Amino acid sequence: MKRLVVVESPTKARTIRNFLPKDGFRVEASMGHIRDLPASAAEVPANLKHEEWARLGVRIDRDFEPLYVIPRDKRKVVQQLKEALKEADELYIATDEDREGESIGWHLVEVLKPKVPVRRMVFHEITREAIEQALRNPRDIDYNLVEAQEARRILDRLVGYLVSPVLWRKIAPRLSAGRVQSAAVRLLVLREKERIAFVPATYWDLKALLEQEGQTFEAVLTHVGGIRVAGGKDFDEHTGRLKEGLVAGRDVILLDEAQAHELAERLRHEGWVVADVEERVVTRSPAPPFITSTLQQEASRKLGLSARQTMQIAQRLYEQGYITYMRTDSTHLSQEAIEASRRTIVERYGREYLSPQPRQYQSRVRNAQEAHEAIRPAGREMKTAEELGLTGIDAALYDLIWKRTVASQMADARLRLLTVHLEAGDREPIARFRASGRTIEFPGFFRAYVEGSDDPEAALEDRDQPLPPLKKGDRPRCVQVEPQRHETRPPARYTEATLVKTLEQEGIGRPSTYATIIDTILQRGYAVRRGNQLVPTFMAFATNNLLEAYFEKLVDLGFTAQMEEALDEIARGRQKTVPYLRQFYQGEEGLERMIDEALRRVDPREVSTIRFPQWEPYVVRVGKYGPYVEGPVDGQIVTASLPADLAPGDVTREKLEQILREGQIEDRVLGIDPESGQPVLLRRGPYGYYVQLGDDEQAGKPKRVALPPGMEPAVVDLEKALALLKLPRTLGTHPETSQPVLVGIGRYGPYVQHGRTFASLKEEDDVFTIDLERALELLAEKEARSRPLRVLGTHPETGEPVEVWEGRYGPYVKHGRTNASLPEGRAPEAVTLEEALALLEEKAGRKGKTRGRRRRSK
Repeated sequence: MKRLVVVESPTKARTIRNFLPKDGFRVEASMGHIRDLPASAAEVPANLKHEEWARLGVRIDRDFEPLYVIPRDKRKVVQQLKEALKEADELYIATDEDREGESIGWHLVEVLKPKVPVRRMVFHEITREAIEQALRNPRDIDYNLVEAQEARRILDRLVGYLVSPVLWRKIAPRLSAGRVQSAAVRLLVLREKERIAFVPATYWDLKALLEQEGQTFEAVLTHVGGIRVAGGKDFDEHTGRLKEGLVAGRDVILLDEAQAHELAERLRHEGWVVADVEERVVTRSPAPPFITSTLQQEASRKLGLSARQTMQIAQRLYEQGYITYMRTDSTHLSQEAIEASRRTIVERYGREYLSPQPRQYQSRVRNAQEAHEAIRPAGREMKTAEELGLTGIDAALYDLIWKRTVASQMADARLRLLTVHLEAGDREPIARFRASGRTIEFPGFFRAYVEGSDDPEAALEDRDQPLPPLKKGDRPRCVQVEPQRHETRPPARYTEATLVKTLEQEGIGRPSTYATIIDTILQRGYAVRRGNQLVPTFMAFATNNLLEAYFEKLVDLGFTAQMEEALDEIARGRQKTVPYLRQFYQGEEGLERMIDEALRRVDPREVSTIRFPQWEPYVVRVGKYGPYVEGPVDGQIVTASLPADLAPGDVTREKLEQILREGQIEDRVLGIDPESGQPVLLRRGPYGYYVQLGDDEQAGKPKRVALPPGMEPAVVDLEKALALLKLPRTLGTHPETSQPVLVGIGRYGPYVQHGRTFASLKEEDDVFTIDLERALELLAEKEARSRPLRVLGTHPETGEPVEVWEGRYGPYVKHGRTNASLPEGRAPEAVTLEEALALLEEKAGRKGKTRGRRRRSK
């Protein structure tokens, strides 16, 4: 019997081949999904190109029926799989065991249409035992999981393809909205707004260096005259003042610089005594084994990896058979893994480091998905990276997974915490200080793994901070007292690790999608990396303004989490897809109504304006070609481009004023053209701003190109000017005529051209980024408007044709110079010649009456 086993990737296929008999099995890779919703208009089948819904890929009026197509680059793969299937007696679908893998398997069956038995083969690690077990226990395709994945895909398509055009029309081209992406962007923006509103507060305290029996230790000031000294937590982050309800002098002492220095000088000469000693022993338990999100977070902290890099390396380790499946939100460990870990602990660290009982962990992730196992080393031997021959970053990530898994079965760590309260003052206590010490009595799991540290031994040394032997009544010697200035800090920006953690805690999206989401946010210009920070841009602010105002539910964290819960219910078979999609799209507060409302009411200038009281009287606006500041300078409202590296949270009123003043030069040299060596100028003429190559004194007329509509002169730099001067440029050749298709800027604005046909760019199009496919769409629309939709026949009186045309305000019938609009709701393809003649006669009659009235009025 010959069996065909289909997996997703060549690496996975190569690993599995090692565990299957070569004469009875053939293992092939599908290279991921073999079909999907159309990614572009070019992928829409020819017989459906005229259908308005086809580009969306979802037939909303037919219960959200998806249109699946096989992309061009997958046709060869499909053909090879079909050929392989002809020689097989059984087909085994061995794709990953999550919803995505289940969906890939279902699509394979739908496309290959096998006439042989189909088995679904699932495993969470690629080892001989796991593969043999999966072969012995196949199952059917889980259609609930397939339906949940399809529902997710349709939801993402509806949001992405229907909301993004609103952003193009109202803010700028090439923007995108996403069901999870937009909620993540909102998190970044909200944090940046907190930073903008933040007012730093300054406060002072004291640090003392004391000596007892030849050993020095530090203590910090906590009270003066019996009243607690104010610390950072006592200040309002928005005002920089003490929080409401706290009264200086009654509830807290607020020291200024002079008071701190005076008190420090006084206490240097006072006697010190130990007033109280508190001692307690605490235990620390190990963290659970890794799930997708915690692996991404820890790899970011310890190894400096992005979420995408972490997933790529983990995928490689999984497909080579070194770790278990890396897309999981379950912390469960199999009995095999527990036994292997505990055996390894005894061998490497000793029995005293073994937890008394095997540990199992409950997942804390909201909406935890299928019951996979945690990410751990594959198999039952718990081999180290060195034993497997791994090197470089693969070894580093594997080592992280190995240590976390082993540590999860180790004994608790025991720490002795010592808190000493000291009083300074010979006659009566003037001030009270606190010293803290920590001693590790038993390191337990710290010996293998310390969260956030890549060196457990060094981490143990850092955690051991003992105090000298101290008891109540001891009188340590004061060596030094130093005033310390503190300034409250704004909330930290998100890093990849903290953003992933927040998304997971809020139940937004799936850990397996976080890497793609963060990549999209960066690629679309919603954020930039600054060190390890994700810094939102002004474009993110403008986009979030629009989405919060008109698509509030889509960026509401609670609503986004509820969508994940609904998808989980579909996966469990407790929720039906179509009713849910119908409510989401067509409900009273559904997406369809939100889009209509936004297109009707959004004021592009208003949503693209960013205001803060701290910036007044200046505002930042986001134009089609970048952010700029607008405000008064010497009695006139002017604008100036913002530097590309200026983050919203770093803007001040003074900085905006400086940028505006420096930008007010009417004609300015933007730079030198590297090809010709001539200056590139920005100038203002009677018809507006333009860029010019060379000065007016050169021989011949210098090349000039007007700024396109919507481009503020403030945002024009050398790069944009050179791009304008290259217009018109060739996008490619027309597939039917092989003539060039050009894009340029003319008297009436940006256009695309093919031969003698010119088509204006639409509001959402960008003259710099438009591609050939979009240009062909615009030209086709223009050419369609230059010929009738239908010729109904000839007019019985004149013999001239009666035609149906598509007009700016809808379809109409035409005869000679008479046009008559079709009744609302009447489809152009359903109009008859008789109906058209009646409409034309009625229109001609109205015209005659109007002319008669005009003649009489004379």
